Amino acid sequence: MGELIPTPVLDLLDILGVAIFALSGALLAAKERQTFVTMAFFALVTGVGGGTVRDLLIGAPVFWISDPWVAAVCLSTALLTWFTPTRWWEGKLLDFADGAGLTGYAVLGSAKALSYGIPPVPAILMGIITGCVGGIIRDVVAGRPSIIMRPELYVTAAALSAGLCVAGEVAGLPRPPVWAVATAAGFALRSAAIRWSLALPAYKERQRELEKRSTDESDQSSA
Repeated sequence: MGELIPTPVLDLLDILGVAIFALSGALLAAKERQTFVTMAFFALVTGVGGGTVRDLLIGAPVFWISDPWVAAVCLSTALLTWFTPTRWWEGKLLDFADGAGLTGYAVLGSAKALSYGIPPVPAILMGIITGCVGGIIRDVVAGRPSIIMRPELYVTAAALSAGLCVAGEVAGLPRPPVWAVATAAGFALRSAAIRWSLALPAYKERQRELEKRSTDESDQSSA
């Protein structure tokens, strides 16, 4: 695959994505009434977690180590959160912003993986990791259930964006339109999930076992 050439637009989207994820981490710490140090830690871990894991897996330099703006944006976001009431950030707006960051990051992650010679299927997984792992780390550290443990369409939206990005690259299509379409498609799916609470069907085997056991017990009682 060809080299991924950064542009001012991609750089801006990258920073905005980091800021959105960092904000979600800082808000979690704020709602738990933690100190500013904890808030800054959550902002940094959430903002750079996915990209860090991706870069380590594909053998690339960790992106935020050489970029002076990334850590600064995370810490600035924590500072902003510290001095603002959490009610300012409540509601669906942050969910939609997070969806935009999720799908945009999935596309950027897959594109970067491809540029390092990663095959298509692992490149899709690198896009999903880029978009999702920061939030997973945040939730695990906070000791709360991660969004991936719920049937809500979240990882699926990242997978859609990453898959379309890789498919376009394999087909030899122009990158900017492919990236735009892939991001928009994933964001549309995530937005629909937020608006109408769309979810994948959950595994039913356990439910069937409970229903069967209940039926057997009822039959035994009747006998």
